[in-house]
Amino acid sequence: MDGSIVTIRRIGVDDVAAFRRIRLEALREEPLAYASSYEDSVVLTDEDWRSRMREPVLAAFRGDEPVGLAGLVRQGPSKMAHRASIVMVYVRKSLRGTGVADGLIDAVIEEARAMGIVQLELAVTAENRSAVRFYERKGFAEIGRVPGALMHEGREIDDLMMARRIG
Repeated sequence: MDGSIVTIRRIGVDDVAAFRRIRLEALREEPLAYASSYEDSVVLTDEDWRSRMREPVLAAFRGDEPVGLAGLVRQGPSKMAHRASIVMVYVRKSLRGTGVADGLIDAVIEEARAMGIVQLELAVTAENRSAVRFYERKGFAEIGRVPGALMHEGREIDDLMMARRIG
């Protein structure tokens, strides 16, 4: 990744407009990749968006423009607090294959380690073979499958569950 072009950082509530922009782009461009929908999300208030930033959200920026996104959600119960899920992963199509996704996942892993997380988990649409291969390259292994996890336009789509130990 050319660091002079794209930077990755944790975003906060002051970045709510950038977060909203890139998340809505992700939902519009890749509707099969997420449980959330563009239609449900476009009507959310700024406060709704800020509430989604209580857990770490990292964004890739080219200048001031957000071009990628990844979030981290820690398990709540104390016996599960060593685990977290990676959510909302997205990179603008024009930047795929440039290392931006690698940078985002690496940044999420470092954020998780700093929080004391030892296991990362994620769900990826089984039909998205390039994403599955990407996560495998990043050290994630399939741990299960959820049949019919998503319903999109009357069609059931399976999710693959993946995990990686980082502790």
